[in-house]
Amino acid sequence: FIFGGLVAAAVPVFVGVLAVLSALATLRLLTMYTEVSSFALNVTSLIGLGLAIDYGLFIVSRFREELDSGADPASATRRTVLTAGRTVMFSGLLLMCAFAGMLVFPQALLRSLGLGAIAAVLSAAVLSLTAIPALLAILGHRINALTWREGAARRGEARARRFWGSVVTKVMRRPALVAVTITAGLLLLATPLLRASFGEIEYTALPAGDPARAATQTLLDEFPSTGNGVTLVLRGDDGSAPAAVAVTAVSRAAADVDGIAQTVTVAARNDVVVLQALYAQGVEETPQASEIVRELRDLPPPPGTDLLVGGGRAMVDDSNAAIARSMPAMIAVMVLSTLVLLFLAFGSVVLPLKAVAMAGLSLAATFGVLTWVFQLGNGAELLGVTPSPLEPSFVVLILAVVFGLSTDYEVFLMSRMVEARAAGASTEEAVRFGTERTGRVVTSAALLLIVVTGAFTISGLSIMRFLGVGMILALIIDATVVRMLLVPSLVKLMGEANWWAPAWMKRAHAKVGIGH
Repeated sequence: FIFGGLVAAAVPVFVGVLAVLSALATLRLLTMYTEVSSFALNVTSLIGLGLAIDYGLFIVSRFREELDSGADPASATRRTVLTAGRTVMFSGLLLMCAFAGMLVFPQALLRSLGLGAIAAVLSAAVLSLTAIPALLAILGHRINALTWREGAARRGEARARRFWGSVVTKVMRRPALVAVTITAGLLLLATPLLRASFGEIEYTALPAGDPARAATQTLLDEFPSTGNGVTLVLRGDDGSAPAAVAVTAVSRAAADVDGIAQTVTVAARNDVVVLQALYAQGVEETPQASEIVRELRDLPPPPGTDLLVGGGRAMVDDSNAAIARSMPAMIAVMVLSTLVLLFLAFGSVVLPLKAVAMAGLSLAATFGVLTWVFQLGNGAELLGVTPSPLEPSFVVLILAVVFGLSTDYEVFLMSRMVEARAAGASTEEAVRFGTERTGRVVTSAALLLIVVTGAFTISGLSIMRFLGVGMILALIIDATVVRMLLVPSLVKLMGEANWWAPAWMKRAHAKVGIGH
């Protein structure tokens, strides 16, 4: 229905399948050199299929527009690649930079997710710039074949332009009111984020009736000492085994920590003795477990020994701390690369800064709603999930995906505005032209990604539902409220300032800007 015919619809879907196969083949190659998470299969398939279809929508729509202007298929294809193809190239670069931020984390899981996502984006972009133009040149006017009604696509595009033209005209009549209202609403949605906390994927992520979840719950309820505690490793400094008195001292000190029921010796070999400090019943699933780990790590080791503290809770806390330490570096990579690429694309300082700010606003609102539902439990029963702290690995993934898609849609929209501006249009005319031409494309692209992402919401794993719901929320917020309402209002308010850059940067853009 979006493409107005089966032939037009088949082009991006075919390329989407090729993109998924290409990305999965790349993952297979990566397994020969590094660890690749099983989650990377899901993420790579989602991004490869979704982006290839989105890019196909953008390119096919522009090709039809060129055909309607009277161009022959060869000229229309060439013009499409020079305009929409350039936008797709920038989109791919921006998304790859967003996912490259995931490579700064020490966890192999996050790095493999980032590599898989980069492979998917690269596959989708390259195939969209090669296979789709080849198909369009072959099909020519037959791109509109196999439709339910002659001219359906053209009429649908005309209706969409009238609708979005009407919307943007109303927005520009009261741009300040629209901008303030939407910004306040998104900040309100973001407020639960102040109460967000990191956790881990636990057995409660499984469906309530899952046998593995039921068995784990039984172990915790009826056999609380089974694997339930902190591991202490006492190692001699000089290669000799720790003295019995040192082992006894550590065991007693650990047992005296509030929340530890008892300490048992698990094994001894060479210069190492392993002890297990067992939690009191009901402690393991509470914040007190993390406090116990910190207290045990503060215990002074006996003379001539080293004391190491590990176990499940310690691993989770260390992993979360490592993610928190690396998060600023990831954000810096995403933001700086986006600013540079958007400047090279548009030759403006203001437009890249606005794009980053809009992406941040979309992310804050999205994570605010996710925190409200998945952590604080509001409506969690409707989704069939158990409230729990946010799993940091998937927070990072959604952060990268949403930031990338947000700047992606910004490029779709602003590229047409800049195109009109370069042709001599005023700021208001450029806003109207860009919104009319891309309103349908951006919202349809988001809708198609929602359909692809929606498969995650029916997964039995709550973490996959978290990913699916997060993507759907972000796409709805970003592709409609932010891109089609907030951005036009801000561009209208800023007027000529949108296109400003210092003289030396203008000269630099004239020399190295992409697309001239």
